[in-house]
Amino acid sequence: MEKKIVTAYAQINARIMPIARGKLFEGPLEEALQANGFGEVGGGGTLQSKSGEIVYCGIDVDLFDLENGVPFVCKFLADRLAPKGSKLCYRVGEEKIEVPFGEAEGVAVYLNGTELPAEVYKSSDINVVIDTFNRLLGNRVAYKGYWRGPTETALYIYGRSAARIREAIAPFLAEYPLCQRARVEQIA
Repeated sequence: MEKKIVTAYAQINARIMPIARGKLFEGPLEEALQANGFGEVGGGGTLQSKSGEIVYCGIDVDLFDLENGVPFVCKFLADRLAPKGSKLCYRVGEEKIEVPFGEAEGVAVYLNGTELPAEVYKSSDINVVIDTFNRLLGNRVAYKGYWRGPTETALYIYGRSAARIREAIAPFLAEYPLCQRARVEQIA
């Protein structure tokens, strides 16, 4: 008797580029699925808003063993710090099933790219912001992403606690000129 393959989609609530998705989630999941005989990765993708900002990323998964494969995929991705709001979606017959997973929280810092004095843009450096965030956050951060839009640049930070991330970077945001008028939002 031939096994029925169920195609699932792991929607990961992370605003990261395709290469980061591959390194953090897709490649390791492919290896783990094959090692356990639960399935294989069929590819991945990224959903972007009209502005070009990443909304989420995802992985196509062909499951050979639905009963064991679903909890395995959800736990595996959660253990790799997939953010809250992630879900594994698949169908059984006509029934659409969504299994939530993920525990990490995320913060987006949107740096204003058009409304600060010209001198701020000339004398400030986004690499100073990134380096300072890295120093301040240390091991509290699981991974990061970014997006550069027409009027702002977003820096995405994921870890166990959005509140701790915000608390750690707040003093620097208040003092560094390039961070003036920045928006900070919880994204997961």
